[in-house]
Amino acid sequence: MSAKVDFDKHTENYNALLRESVGFFSSDDEYFARYKVELVKKSLAIQPRRILEYGCGIGRNIPFLKECFPDAAIEGSDVSEASLDMAREQHPENEFFLEAGQTGGEPYDLIFVASVYHHIPPAERRRATECLVQRLRPGGTLCVFEHNPYNPITRRIVNNCIYDADAVLLKPQEMKGLVKNSGLDLRTFEYCLFIPPKLRALSWIERHLGWLPLGGQYWVCGTRPT
Repeated sequence: MSAKVDFDKHTENYNALLRESVGFFSSDDEYFARYKVELVKKSLAIQPRRILEYGCGIGRNIPFLKECFPDAAIEGSDVSEASLDMAREQHPENEFFLEAGQTGGEPYDLIFVASVYHHIPPAERRRATECLVQRLRPGGTLCVFEHNPYNPITRRIVNNCIYDADAVLLKPQEMKGLVKNSGLDLRTFEYCLFIPPKLRALSWIERHLGWLPLGGQYWVCGTRPT
């Protein structure tokens, strides 16, 4: 595995790097953020009061979390202080904190994790998941989106992206195992991101393709038992 990526070095040009990496799939660099948050919203039976985005980076997902969950208190955490500084500047009404695996404090109803786990060293993934579970209230939900290693376009994006230089992709079985072995009840597992936005008229097809291991990503949701 390559040396750990220093995200502080990529904070200023993160958006440009993202557009460069996925431009052939979508010219709308907000498409992925909006898509994932809306999937989560549709999957929840009740509206969360407190939300954490774990690995929030510069806060790209925060506007869509606020849009979909307008009554929730939304916080973000990350290992990059420079990224958090930018997130605070852009979203001063939200709370952000440096990620150090801490537990305690008021629990969350929803923890949202988008394309973070492949940056966590494999030996540390179970501990990280258990930490997140401890932050959930009973009945709370952890939702994780990850790159699908079986999709050749996804692998191309990862292989050509500077801030994915340390990426070790997770097979779906590993992610499902992390969720179940940390004490959560597995509630959702689906593949997603099949249709590019320029073909969004066909996006209705996606809800029938969650079983098909060709999506650009997959997502897993687990609920903490009450």
